[in-house]
Amino acid sequence: MRTLPGIVLAMTAVVLTACSGGGSTNESAPSTTESSTGATTPPTSTAAQQDCKAGYLSQFTLRQKLAQLLTVGVTGEADAENVVRTEQVGGIFVGGWTDKALLAQHQIDKVKAASRTPLMVTIDEEGGRVSRVKDLIGVAPSARQTVQQMSAEEFYRFSLDRAQKMRLLGITVDFAPDVDVSSQPDDSVIGDRSFSDDPDVVVEYAGAAIRGLQEAGVGTVIKHFPGHGSGSGDSHTGAVQTPPLAQLQNKDLVPFRKLIGTGSAVMVGHLDVPGLTTQGVPASISPQVMSLLRQGNGYDAAPFDGVIFTDDLGGMAAITARMSIEDAVEAALVAGADNALWITTDAVPTVLDRLVQAVTDGRLPGSQVDASVMRMAKFKGTAPQC
Repeated sequence: MRTLPGIVLAMTAVVLTACSGGGSTNESAPSTTESSTGATTPPTSTAAQQDCKAGYLSQFTLRQKLAQLLTVGVTGEADAENVVRTEQVGGIFVGGWTDKALLAQHQIDKVKAASRTPLMVTIDEEGGRVSRVKDLIGVAPSARQTVQQMSAEEFYRFSLDRAQKMRLLGITVDFAPDVDVSSQPDDSVIGDRSFSDDPDVVVEYAGAAIRGLQEAGVGTVIKHFPGHGSGSGDSHTGAVQTPPLAQLQNKDLVPFRKLIGTGSAVMVGHLDVPGLTTQGVPASISPQVMSLLRQGNGYDAAPFDGVIFTDDLGGMAAITARMSIEDAVEAALVAGADNALWITTDAVPTVLDRLVQAVTDGRLPGSQVDASVMRMAKFKGTAPQC
Protein backbone atom coordinates (compact mmCIF):
# COMPACT_ATOMS: atom_id res chain seq x y z
CA MET A 1 0.00 0.00 0.00
CA ARG A 2 1.41 3.39 -0.91
CA THR A 3 1.84 5.99 1.78
CA LEU A 4 2.22 9.73 1.65
CA PRO A 5 5.81 10.69 0.85
CA GLY A 6 7.01 13.21 3.39
CA ILE A 7 10.09 14.84 4.74
CA VAL A 8 11.18 12.42 7.41
CA LEU A 9 12.57 14.32 10.34
CA ALA A 10 15.38 12.86 12.40
CA MET A 11 14.00 10.81 15.26
CA THR A 12 15.24 11.12 18.79
CA ALA A 13 18.09 8.91 19.92
CA VAL A 14 15.71 6.63 21.77
CA VAL A 15 13.73 6.01 18.60
CA LEU A 16 16.81 5.24 16.55
CA THR A 17 18.18 2.93 19.21
CA ALA A 18 14.89 1.08 19.57
CA CYS A 19 14.41 0.70 15.82
CA SER A 20 17.90 -0.74 15.47
CA GLY A 21 16.98 -3.42 17.95
CA GLY A 22 19.88 -2.39 20.14
CA GLY A 23 17.90 -0.97 23.05
CA SER A 24 16.40 -2.78 25.98
CA THR A 25 12.65 -2.85 26.53
CA ASN A 26 11.41 0.28 28.31
CA GLU A 27 8.64 -1.00 30.56
CA SER A 28 7.33 2.50 31.28
CA ALA A 29 7.23 3.68 27.66
CA PRO A 30 3.86 3.97 25.89
CA SER A 31 3.14 0.83 23.94
CA THR A 32 0.51 -0.74 21.76
CA THR A 33 -0.47 -4.24 20.81
CA GLU A 34 -1.04 -3.08 17.25
CA SER A 35 1.37 -2.71 14.34
CA SER A 36 2.07 0.55 12.54
CA THR A 37 -0.70 -0.33 10.09
CA GLY A 38 -3.18 -0.72 12.92
CA ALA A 39 -3.44 -4.50 12.61
CA THR A 40 -3.09 -6.71 15.65
CA THR A 41 0.55 -7.59 16.25
CA PRO A 42 1.16 -11.20 15.15
CA PRO A 43 2.56 -13.71 17.64
CA THR A 44 5.90 -13.67 15.78
CA SER A 45 6.46 -9.97 16.55
CA THR A 46 9.90 -9.56 18.05
CA ALA A 47 10.86 -7.66 21.15
CA ALA A 48 12.86 -5.33 18.93
CA GLN A 49 9.74 -4.45 16.93
CA GLN A 50 7.85 -3.73 20.13
CA ASP A 51 10.75 -1.58 21.32
CA CYS A 52 10.76 0.26 18.00
CA LYS A 53 7.11 1.28 18.25
CA ALA A 54 7.44 2.13 21.91
CA GLY A 55 10.49 4.22 21.10
CA TYR A 56 8.60 6.22 18.48
CA LEU A 57 5.66 6.79 20.81
CA SER A 58 7.92 7.77 23.72
CA GLN A 59 8.75 11.10 22.09
CA PHE A 60 5.18 12.25 22.89
CA THR A 61 3.43 12.99 26.15
CA LEU A 62 -0.12 11.67 26.36
CA ARG A 63 -1.46 15.14 25.49
CA GLN A 64 0.85 15.36 22.48
CA LYS A 65 -0.19 11.92 21.25
CA LEU A 66 -3.82 13.01 21.42
CA ALA A 67 -2.94 16.25 19.63
CA GLN A 68 -1.55 14.19 16.75
CA LEU A 69 -5.12 13.00 16.21
CA LEU A 70 -6.52 16.50 15.60
CA THR A 71 -6.70 18.56 12.39
CA VAL A 72 -8.01 22.10 12.82
CA GLY A 73 -8.87 24.95 10.50
CA VAL A 74 -6.72 28.08 10.72
CA THR A 75 -7.22 31.71 9.73
CA GLY A 76 -3.62 32.44 8.80
CA GLU A 77 0.01 32.23 9.85
CA ALA A 78 -0.31 33.54 13.42
CA ASP A 79 -3.26 31.30 14.24
CA ALA A 80 -1.58 28.26 12.69
CA GLU A 81 1.80 28.80 14.33
CA ASN A 82 0.21 29.37 17.73
CA VAL A 83 -1.83 26.14 17.75
CA VAL A 84 1.07 24.10 16.41
CA ARG A 85 3.65 25.52 18.79
CA THR A 86 1.48 25.43 21.92
CA GLU A 87 -0.42 22.16 21.40
CA GLN A 88 1.51 20.30 18.67
CA VAL A 89 -1.60 19.37 16.69
CA GLY A 90 -1.01 16.82 13.97
CA GLY A 91 -2.60 18.80 11.17
CA ILE A 92 -4.01 22.13 10.07
CA PHE A 93 -6.74 22.75 7.53
CA VAL A 94 -6.71 25.50 4.91
CA GLY A 95 -10.28 26.58 4.19
CA GLY A 96 -11.99 29.26 2.18
CA TRP A 97 -11.60 31.67 5.10
CA THR A 98 -7.83 31.14 5.46
CA ASP A 99 -5.47 33.94 4.41
CA LYS A 100 -3.87 32.47 1.29
CA ALA A 101 -0.61 34.26 2.06
CA LEU A 102 -0.05 31.26 4.33
CA LEU A 103 0.61 29.29 1.14
CA ALA A 104 1.35 31.90 -1.52
CA GLN A 105 4.07 33.61 0.52
CA HIS A 106 5.40 30.36 2.01
CA GLN A 107 4.46 31.40 5.53
CA ILE A 108 3.61 27.74 6.02
CA ASP A 109 7.34 27.00 6.35
CA LYS A 110 7.44 28.88 9.66
CA VAL A 111 4.38 26.97 10.86
CA LYS A 112 5.93 23.62 9.96
CA ALA A 113 9.11 24.60 11.79
CA ALA A 114 7.06 24.98 15.00
CA SER A 115 6.06 21.31 14.90
CA ARG A 116 8.16 18.63 16.60
CA THR A 117 7.00 16.08 14.02
CA PRO A 118 6.00 16.53 10.36
CA LEU A 119 2.80 18.58 10.14
CA MET A 120 -0.09 17.71 7.86
CA VAL A 121 -1.23 20.69 5.81
CA THR A 122 -4.66 19.74 4.52
CA ILE A 123 -7.17 21.23 2.11
CA ASP A 124 -10.34 20.15 0.32
CA GLU A 125 -9.42 20.96 -3.26
CA GLU A 126 -11.93 19.06 -5.38
CA GLY A 127 -12.38 21.48 -8.27
CA GLY A 128 -15.63 23.13 -9.28
CA ARG A 129 -17.34 24.93 -6.39
CA VAL A 130 -15.09 23.29 -3.78
CA SER A 131 -11.77 24.86 -4.73
CA ARG A 132 -9.65 26.71 -2.17
CA VAL A 133 -6.57 27.55 -4.24
CA LYS A 134 -7.92 28.11 -7.75
CA ASP A 135 -6.47 31.63 -7.62
CA LEU A 136 -3.04 30.09 -6.99
CA ILE A 137 -3.01 27.00 -9.22
CA GLY A 138 -5.80 27.61 -11.71
CA VAL A 139 -9.45 26.66 -12.13
CA ALA A 140 -10.59 23.04 -12.32
CA PRO A 141 -13.96 21.76 -13.52
CA SER A 142 -16.35 20.04 -11.16
CA ALA A 143 -16.24 16.26 -10.97
CA ARG A 144 -19.37 15.96 -13.09
CA GLN A 145 -17.96 18.32 -15.73
CA THR A 146 -14.66 16.46 -15.68
CA VAL A 147 -16.29 13.26 -16.92
CA GLN A 148 -17.88 15.22 -19.78
CA GLN A 149 -14.69 17.05 -20.75
CA MET A 150 -11.81 14.57 -20.47
CA SER A 151 -10.94 10.90 -20.36
CA ALA A 152 -9.82 9.26 -17.13
CA GLU A 153 -6.22 9.22 -18.38
CA GLU A 154 -6.39 12.93 -19.21
CA PHE A 155 -7.82 13.54 -15.76
CA TYR A 156 -4.92 11.65 -14.20
CA ARG A 157 -2.43 13.97 -15.93
CA PHE A 158 -4.53 17.01 -15.00
CA SER A 159 -4.65 15.88 -11.36
CA LEU A 160 -0.91 15.22 -11.31
CA ASP A 161 -0.16 18.73 -12.55
CA ARG A 162 -2.43 20.37 -9.98
CA ALA A 163 -1.08 18.19 -7.19
CA GLN A 164 2.49 19.14 -8.04
CA LYS A 165 1.49 22.79 -7.73
CA MET A 166 -0.26 22.12 -4.42
CA ARG A 167 2.80 20.34 -3.09
CA LEU A 168 4.97 23.34 -4.00
CA LEU A 169 2.62 25.49 -1.92
CA GLY A 170 3.24 23.24 1.08
CA ILE A 171 0.02 21.21 0.98
CA THR A 172 0.49 17.58 1.99
CA VAL A 173 -3.05 16.13 2.09
CA ASP A 174 -6.12 16.78 -0.08
CA PHE A 175 -9.51 15.75 1.28
CA ALA A 176 -10.39 14.44 -2.18
CA PRO A 177 -11.62 12.85 -4.33
CA ASP A 178 -15.31 12.79 -3.48
CA VAL A 179 -16.45 9.26 -4.33
CA ASP A 180 -20.14 9.75 -3.58
CA VAL A 181 -22.43 8.31 -6.25
CA SER A 182 -25.15 10.80 -7.10
CA SER A 183 -27.60 11.99 -9.74
CA GLN A 184 -28.79 14.92 -7.63
CA PRO A 185 -28.95 18.44 -9.15
CA ASP A 186 -25.61 20.20 -9.63
CA ASP A 187 -26.19 22.69 -6.81
CA SER A 188 -27.26 20.15 -4.16
CA VAL A 189 -24.86 19.31 -1.32
CA ILE A 190 -23.12 16.62 -3.41
CA GLY A 191 -24.55 17.24 -6.87
CA ASP A 192 -21.76 18.10 -9.33
CA ARG A 193 -19.14 17.10 -6.75
CA SER A 194 -19.98 13.52 -7.78
CA PHE A 195 -18.40 12.16 -10.93
CA SER A 196 -21.49 10.16 -11.83
CA ASP A 197 -24.53 8.20 -10.72
CA ASP A 198 -22.71 5.14 -12.11
CA PRO A 199 -20.40 3.73 -9.42
CA ASP A 200 -18.01 2.28 -12.00
CA VAL A 201 -17.47 5.71 -13.54
CA VAL A 202 -16.85 7.13 -10.07
CA VAL A 203 -14.24 4.43 -9.45
CA GLU A 204 -12.52 5.07 -12.78
CA TYR A 205 -12.20 8.84 -12.37
CA ALA A 206 -11.58 8.85 -8.63
CA GLY A 207 -8.86 6.27 -9.17
CA ALA A 208 -7.24 8.54 -11.75
CA ALA A 209 -7.30 11.46 -9.31
CA ILE A 210 -5.81 9.33 -6.53
CA ARG A 211 -2.99 8.19 -8.79
CA GLY A 212 -2.13 11.74 -9.84
CA LEU A 213 -2.26 13.21 -6.34
CA GLN A 214 -0.23 10.44 -4.74
CA GLU A 215 2.45 10.50 -7.44
CA ALA A 216 2.96 14.17 -6.63
CA GLY A 217 3.34 13.38 -2.94
CA VAL A 218 -0.09 14.58 -1.84
CA GLY A 219 -2.10 12.26 0.39
CA THR A 220 -5.65 11.44 -0.67
CA VAL A 221 -8.85 10.98 1.34
CA ILE A 222 -11.92 9.36 -0.19
CA LYS A 223 -15.27 10.58 1.15
CA HIS A 224 -18.00 10.52 2.54
CA PHE A 225 -18.25 6.97 3.91
CA PRO A 226 -20.58 5.11 3.68
CA GLY A 227 -22.02 7.35 0.94
CA HIS A 228 -23.66 10.79 0.90
CA GLY A 229 -24.89 10.72 -2.70
CA SER A 230 -28.39 9.48 -1.90
CA GLY A 231 -28.73 11.31 1.41
CA SER A 232 -31.88 13.15 2.41
CA GLY A 233 -30.29 16.59 2.76
CA ASP A 234 -27.25 18.65 3.63
CA SER A 235 -25.29 17.76 6.77
CA HIS A 236 -24.07 21.36 6.94
CA THR A 237 -27.62 22.40 7.86
CA GLY A 238 -29.06 19.41 9.70
CA ALA A 239 -29.34 15.66 10.11
CA VAL A 240 -29.07 13.57 6.94
CA GLN A 241 -30.47 10.09 6.49
CA THR A 242 -29.26 7.72 3.79
CA PRO A 243 -31.15 4.75 2.40
CA PRO A 244 -30.83 1.59 4.52
CA LEU A 245 -27.45 -0.13 4.52
CA ALA A 246 -28.73 -2.94 2.28
CA GLN A 247 -29.61 -0.39 -0.40
CA LEU A 248 -26.15 1.19 -0.26
CA GLN A 249 -24.38 -2.06 -1.10
CA ASN A 250 -24.66 -2.03 -4.89
CA LYS A 251 -24.25 1.70 -5.41
CA ASP A 252 -22.95 4.04 -2.71
CA LEU A 253 -20.50 1.57 -1.16
CA VAL A 254 -19.03 0.35 -4.46
CA PRO A 255 -16.34 3.06 -4.80
CA PHE A 256 -15.17 2.50 -1.22
CA ARG A 257 -15.11 -1.27 -1.79
CA LYS A 258 -12.96 -0.89 -4.92
CA LEU A 259 -10.69 1.96 -3.79
CA ILE A 260 -10.03 0.90 -0.20
CA GLY A 261 -6.62 -0.53 -1.13
CA THR A 262 -5.22 2.53 -2.89
CA GLY A 263 -3.43 4.01 0.12
CA SER A 264 -6.08 6.68 0.58
CA ALA A 265 -7.44 7.61 3.96
CA VAL A 266 -11.23 7.62 4.38
CA MET A 267 -13.45 10.45 5.61
CA VAL A 268 -16.65 9.41 7.38
CA GLY A 269 -19.71 11.63 6.91
CA HIS A 270 -22.33 12.82 9.38
CA LEU A 271 -24.89 10.38 8.08
CA ASP A 272 -27.69 8.46 9.79
CA VAL A 273 -27.79 5.02 8.16
CA PRO A 274 -30.80 2.78 8.91
CA GLY A 275 -29.65 -0.74 9.62
CA LEU A 276 -26.19 0.43 10.66
CA THR A 277 -26.09 3.45 12.97
CA THR A 278 -27.89 3.85 16.28
CA GLN A 279 -30.70 6.39 16.11
CA GLY A 280 -29.32 9.89 16.68
CA VAL A 281 -25.67 8.78 16.32
CA PRO A 282 -24.33 9.80 12.88
CA ALA A 283 -21.69 7.73 11.08
CA SER A 284 -18.81 10.05 12.04
CA ILE A 285 -19.17 9.09 15.71
CA SER A 286 -20.62 5.59 15.26
CA PRO A 287 -18.67 2.52 16.45
CA GLN A 288 -20.73 0.38 14.05
CA VAL A 289 -19.59 2.43 11.06
CA MET A 290 -15.93 2.35 12.11
CA SER A 291 -16.20 -1.42 12.56
CA LEU A 292 -17.80 -1.84 9.13
CA LEU A 293 -14.91 0.06 7.57
CA ARG A 294 -12.18 -1.66 9.57
CA GLN A 295 -13.50 -5.21 9.06
CA GLY A 296 -14.77 -4.80 5.51
CA ASN A 297 -16.82 -7.98 5.48
CA GLY A 298 -20.07 -6.08 6.06
CA TYR A 299 -19.83 -4.62 2.57
CA ASP A 300 -17.64 -7.25 0.88
CA ALA A 301 -14.45 -5.22 1.05
CA ALA A 302 -10.94 -5.81 2.30
CA PRO A 303 -10.29 -4.79 5.90
CA PHE A 304 -9.12 -1.19 6.15
CA ASP A 305 -6.10 -0.47 8.27
CA GLY A 306 -5.49 3.10 7.12
CA VAL A 307 -6.47 6.46 8.60
CA ILE A 308 -10.10 7.32 9.31
CA PHE A 309 -10.89 11.06 9.36
CA THR A 310 -14.16 12.56 10.49
CA ASP A 311 -15.92 15.20 8.44
CA ASP A 312 -15.93 18.67 10.04
CA LEU A 313 -17.19 18.31 13.60
CA GLY A 314 -17.42 22.01 14.40
CA GLY A 315 -19.27 23.71 11.58
CA MET A 316 -21.94 21.26 10.42
CA ALA A 317 -25.35 21.20 12.08
CA ALA A 318 -25.67 17.42 11.75
CA ILE A 319 -23.19 17.37 14.65
CA THR A 320 -23.31 20.82 16.28
CA ALA A 321 -27.08 20.66 16.85
CA ARG A 322 -26.52 17.49 18.85
CA MET A 323 -23.37 18.10 20.91
CA SER A 324 -20.43 20.33 21.77
CA ILE A 325 -17.10 20.08 19.97
CA GLU A 326 -15.55 18.47 23.06
CA ASP A 327 -18.28 15.82 23.13
CA ALA A 328 -18.04 15.25 19.37
CA VAL A 329 -14.27 14.80 19.25
CA GLU A 330 -14.30 12.40 22.19
CA ALA A 331 -17.18 10.43 20.68
CA ALA A 332 -15.41 10.18 17.30
CA LEU A 333 -12.13 8.91 18.72
CA VAL A 334 -13.81 6.52 21.14
CA ALA A 335 -15.85 5.16 18.21
CA GLY A 336 -12.66 4.38 16.32
CA ALA A 337 -11.78 7.39 14.16
CA ASP A 338 -8.06 8.21 13.97
CA ASN A 339 -8.34 11.93 13.33
CA ALA A 340 -10.98 14.52 14.28
CA LEU A 341 -11.37 17.49 11.94
CA TRP A 342 -12.97 20.84 12.68
CA ILE A 343 -12.60 24.38 11.41
CA THR A 344 -11.33 26.60 14.25
CA THR A 345 -8.50 26.50 16.80
CA ASP A 346 -10.29 28.08 19.78
CA ALA A 347 -11.40 24.83 21.41
CA VAL A 348 -8.17 22.86 20.98
CA PRO A 349 -7.07 23.25 24.64
CA THR A 350 -10.45 22.21 26.06
CA VAL A 351 -10.74 19.33 23.59
CA LEU A 352 -7.34 18.04 24.67
CA ASP A 353 -8.25 18.46 28.33
CA ARG A 354 -11.31 16.30 27.69
CA LEU A 355 -9.36 13.67 25.76
CA VAL A 356 -6.70 13.35 28.43
CA GLN A 357 -9.46 12.81 30.99
CA ALA A 358 -11.12 10.27 28.70
CA VAL A 359 -7.91 8.23 28.63
CA THR A 360 -7.39 8.62 32.37
CA ASP A 361 -10.95 7.47 33.08
CA GLY A 362 -10.72 4.55 30.66
CA ARG A 363 -13.30 5.75 28.15
CA LEU A 364 -10.61 6.01 25.45
CA PRO A 365 -8.08 3.16 25.70
CA GLY A 366 -4.43 4.19 25.59
CA SER A 367 -3.67 1.31 23.22
CA GLN A 368 -6.27 2.69 20.79
CA VAL A 369 -4.63 6.13 20.93
CA ASP A 370 -1.23 4.57 20.25
CA ALA A 371 -2.59 2.66 17.26
CA SER A 372 -4.06 5.87 15.79
CA VAL A 373 -0.80 7.76 16.31
CA MET A 374 1.04 5.03 14.42
CA ARG A 375 -1.51 5.09 11.60
CA MET A 376 -1.11 8.85 11.31
CA ALA A 377 2.68 8.48 11.22
CA LYS A 378 2.45 5.88 8.46
CA PHE A 379 0.08 8.07 6.44
CA LYS A 380 2.51 10.97 6.73
CA GLY A 381 5.42 8.74 5.78
CA THR A 382 7.22 9.20 9.11
CA ALA A 383 6.60 5.90 10.89
CA PRO A 384 9.72 3.95 11.89
CA GLN A 385 10.42 0.80 9.88
CA CYS A 386 9.86 -1.64 12.71
